[in-house]
Amino acid sequence: MFNQPMDHNDQVSKKKISFPISKTFRKYLKRYGREFTLPISYDTLKHYNFSVPVVDHSGKDTLWESVYYNPTLTDEIHASLKRTYSILKSSGHTQAEEHLYIERIDYCLFGNSKPFRIKIVNNYNEVYDYFYIKVADSSRIFGMELEHLLSPNFLNYLVDGNTIVEEHISGVPGDMFISQYLHRPEFNPIRIAKEFVKFNERCFIRLLGDMRSYNFIFDITPDFDDVQFKIRSIDFDQQSYEGNKNNYLPQFFKENQVFVELVKAHLNNEVIKQYQQEERSQVIRRIKSEGQRLRDLKVAAGDDPLSTEPKIKQLGNELSVHYNNHPVFLNCTTMPQLIYQHLKELLISDRK
Repeated sequence: MFNQPMDHNDQVSKKKISFPISKTFRKYLKRYGREFTLPISYDTLKHYNFSVPVVDHSGKDTLWESVYYNPTLTDEIHASLKRTYSILKSSGHTQAEEHLYIERIDYCLFGNSKPFRIKIVNNYNEVYDYFYIKVADSSRIFGMELEHLLSPNFLNYLVDGNTIVEEHISGVPGDMFISQYLHRPEFNPIRIAKEFVKFNERCFIRLLGDMRSYNFIFDITPDFDDVQFKIRSIDFDQQSYEGNKNNYLPQFFKENQVFVELVKAHLNNEVIKQYQQEERSQVIRRIKSEGQRLRDLKVAAGDDPLSTEPKIKQLGNELSVHYNNHPVFLNCTTMPQLIYQHLKELLISDRK
């Protein structure tokens, strides 16, 4: 049930195409409060003068660079970023801005979205927060909406033109969890294995790809008699983009093999099926409770390809085989159409 990593030829694309937001999708975003006029754009932040590498506590390159602007523009940019943070976090109320300051602006060339990461600090207590400014890729936004509607997690983001502003998702990155947390004696490996099974199922249900360990985080919560774990995605660039079905199952990535081995060591097939069914049931409840918004999203983005024609055809063929050669997947011409048919099959199976 939990198999070996994918072959090299099945891995995710090195470079994903970015898709513009269609008029109908933008109307949806405006209707549900996702679109807002922002005081700064992604393009503005690109005009920095120089940068220096950001290294971690051990001196290792993080693949981020701190960027610096012309001194005549720095104050204006920092003021715009503080206002953007106020809009994102407190609906534009500006009372807190006078005791906030921008400590650092980082830029990452690694990955598809090439984000800017802003570190903002409270003068009174030195408590800091992060938020991100990225190119508004329609595929990524579609994935964030599905995460917001179908997962247990609330997502806070805003769109303006070709700019998207995202709230930071707190937690321990999966690759760091493997190296520094996984084998702590106070952590129950069975609970970690259980959560990975549920996360694996959730990603496949909503066709979220490329969930290698550095693209999700662990939310660790001490409970009254044990420590609880939740896995959250932090990267939605590979939302329903690849053609290979296995790309939407985290179990197949070699970076996650340690979690697969944990599942094999601690859970039998019957327990795995139980946890998979629990996750499917939770998603079904969310589909039913968010039915109107999901229908609006289908109308808004259903005709947007969000991938290339060969990948759409490949995934349609593979999902058809997955559902016992169901022909309906072969007629889908966009990735959103495949997702909604995929969710429909989930609802149908629940009625049987």
